[in-house]
Amino acid sequence: MQAAGIDGVIESLRIGVGFLWTAAWAIVMGLTITSLVQVYVSKERMARVLGDGDLAGLARATLFGAVSSGCSFGAVAIGKGLFKKGAHAVNFLAFMFASTNLIVELGLMILILLGWEFLLAELLGGLVLIAVMALLVHLTLPETLFDEVRTELDQHDHDHGITEDPTCGMEGKDEYSIVTDGGETLKFCSEGCLETYRQAAASRGGWRDELRSWGGWYKLGNQYRKEWSMIWTDVVAGFLISGFVIVFVPQRVWNTLFLQGDSLLVTAENATMGVAIAVVSFVGSMGNVPFAVALWGGGISFAGVIAFVYADLITIPVLNVYRKYYGWKVMLYILGVFFVTMAFTGFVMELLFDALGIVPNLAAGETATEQTYFELDYTFYLNLVAFALSGFLLYVYRRGLGAPGQYRDPVCGMRTDDDDGPSAIYDGEPYYFCSNTCKRSFEADPAAFAHGGPRVTDADRDH
Repeated sequence: MQAAGIDGVIESLRIGVGFLWTAAWAIVMGLTITSLVQVYVSKERMARVLGDGDLAGLARATLFGAVSSGCSFGAVAIGKGLFKKGAHAVNFLAFMFASTNLIVELGLMILILLGWEFLLAELLGGLVLIAVMALLVHLTLPETLFDEVRTELDQHDHDHGITEDPTCGMEGKDEYSIVTDGGETLKFCSEGCLETYRQAAASRGGWRDELRSWGGWYKLGNQYRKEWSMIWTDVVAGFLISGFVIVFVPQRVWNTLFLQGDSLLVTAENATMGVAIAVVSFVGSMGNVPFAVALWGGGISFAGVIAFVYADLITIPVLNVYRKYYGWKVMLYILGVFFVTMAFTGFVMELLFDALGIVPNLAAGETATEQTYFELDYTFYLNLVAFALSGFLLYVYRRGLGAPGQYRDPVCGMRTDDDDGPSAIYDGEPYYFCSNTCKRSFEADPAAFAHGGPRVTDADRDH
């Protein structure tokens, strides 16, 4: 029995890591494209025109969300900022859905792991879901409640001295603040967003000019790192959990939860149960795609699986964030609107795809336990290219090539400024550090790190 348990764990890890290996190049390429869009597509104007709840505002919110990808929690935090600034309720809800479901990296992962039919259902269904949600919100929105919550948010932030990060809309922190030439104090949520602002201020022109300099590649590397920092835990957890679900959850569990058959009632129940499983799964963002593979392998219907993928914005941890931001009533309203529209859209997608004859045949392919994941095939070579690109972007960022700032942390190579951060004096020269960890490493053996001097050379800054 013990040996069987160990074998099961090993098989679970093989499947989970195998899924990750299969999708790795798609994730890296998707995040690279997303980072390019984030850095070089201006979103400020779009954020200013989300106040109207009309069709044009809804379209802008959807587009803004699609180019503002991130994890579920990041989408919710940015959505809060948009709502507080006056965005209509339907627009900030559409923004949140688009920023977690209509994004490049998620689409590539769905294509690789589930197939083109699911990708089409994700994109087409996403637009249908937003349209249905908009109609439902316009018919049921408690406008007085939302206006009161908006006023309370403004008052709470004013009373507690909370300011928003001007680059992402999340809550700014005192330790990441600067004073502009005009005397305005700006606060940022992280060092990464502070660097993004500095990069924008030091911009040298259009994106073509930027990508001919180290400064442009540094911006891209910084954004790429930020994108990874938002999703990596969800991605790793999703892949590992999917392996364990495939191996250890018996088929009878899925047969009990999801009705079998071809009736409309079965399709509706499967779509509803798919959303319900997502709520309690605790796996959000891109991590729910490998979990969806486990559900598909368990014989769950097309409607149930695609509805599950839609529902990363109503997992229990995300619902708790809604409660903290807006209170119980608004949280329950958002849950109700998303639950109904996600289940309904999953139901509609199966009916549509069945009528078109393009519902994928589950029995046609290999199961997850039958697949061989690590071979010298196209996935291997694509992953090599993806890992090389990822390593290059992170190297540019860590070395601070082309970054704003006149000092470089001598330990890790990051750009720093002569502000209130960690610093030390060696041989009469001041050295500035990105963290106390780097400072301690320097103080333990300063001669090993001080050979390059504390300042950034002009050659490093430009090209």
